Amino acid sequence: MRNIFILFLFTLTFLQASVVEKLPWPQGESFLHFLDRHGLPQSIYWNLDKEDKELCEEIRAGVSYYMMTDDNGSVIEQVLIPINEELQIHLVREGEGYRFEMIPVAYQEITDIFSLAVENSPYQDIIAATNNRLLAHAFVDAFKNSFDFTRLRKGDRLAVVYKEKLRLGRPFGLPKIEAAMIEKRKKPHYLFRFKERYYDEKGREVEGFLFRKPVNHVRITSRFTLRRWHPVLHRYRAHLGVDFGGRTGTPIYAAADGLIIFAGRLGGYGNVIKIRHRDGFMTLYAHMHKFRRGMRRGKYVKKGQVIGYIGSTGMSTGPHLHFGLYKNGRPINPLGVIKVTKKTIWGKTRKEFLRYAADMKQKLQNAVKTQACPVRLDDLSRSKYCIDEVAESDGERNESVGE
Repeated sequence: MRNIFILFLFTLTFLQASVVEKLPWPQGESFLHFLDRHGLPQSIYWNLDKEDKELCEEIRAGVSYYMMTDDNGSVIEQVLIPINEELQIHLVREGEGYRFEMIPVAYQEITDIFSLAVENSPYQDIIAATNNRLLAHAFVDAFKNSFDFTRLRKGDRLAVVYKEKLRLGRPFGLPKIEAAMIEKRKKPHYLFRFKERYYDEKGREVEGFLFRKPVNHVRITSRFTLRRWHPVLHRYRAHLGVDFGGRTGTPIYAAADGLIIFAGRLGGYGNVIKIRHRDGFMTLYAHMHKFRRGMRRGKYVKKGQVIGYIGSTGMSTGPHLHFGLYKNGRPINPLGVIKVTKKTIWGKTRKEFLRYAADMKQKLQNAVKTQACPVRLDDLSRSKYCIDEVAESDGERNESVGE
């Protein structure tokens, strides 16, 4: 176990040194079980409204959370648990109880541009140059529907413009490829991220579409958002999926081929089915009235197959389907992925895209010309925004550190 010691600012007039542990969220742990395991009042959960109870089901196994205790380690003073890349649960001790709130994740976002020569494969070479496996995966994933990596030659170059979030000095979430270029026999191939989708330099969409709508002839009642400020409640909210309103019993279809990895009750989500798909995708179908006969964990289902029926189980105010889509365990907007055909940009939007693409293309070409070097992940980890970690060892004294 590694302990992190940091100075937290509690008021404008004094600083108090406290012990903060960085811990991985256990596999299969619910927020309610977390409270029970640490002796915290379960009323924290039961007093939440339905939206916050649903968000508590979104805590991802393995995500790093932070727990601050007093100097003796006997009293929990604060806990920070990320729900997604924008929002986190904040538990803070007040008197004899605790206050629950959703607050934004504090992060710094950096942009880096680099170019390198292909020696083995883009994936291996990006890892070797940056020590960033997620960035290598994002690069290959962006090109996978428009480029054949099998015929690359040694010495072909690639260039990348990407954004990376840092939380407490550590990379947090997935890197976003803003623009990229890869050569094949010295011929460059470009792609550009524009309005959350990838296009080639002519404005043609390059992504494939794996998913169909999970319901037919129903209306959208609530859209996806990672974080928004509620003007009436004066608090941050999130909705990590899309709600489709419909009559009880309306059929629900598998959005793509995949394996059912969960079928049962899941807290505020009620009756839930989770399906694992290729390329790291997972879909979630919540508040179902009932499952279709035979739908169970371990069953393989085909795209368009009925898996259950719209209902209002769990924390629900009326019959609807909450449909969630996840990429490598992180929630993404389903409406950006569920499409039938690729599209080409036209009209005023095309002019906007072409200006953006020309600017990005110039940056990529300059990176190739100057052979711009990438920032290594371990360099990011040593930035001034990082909380130093001091590993405990026999005879070693722990010290408080901070800016």
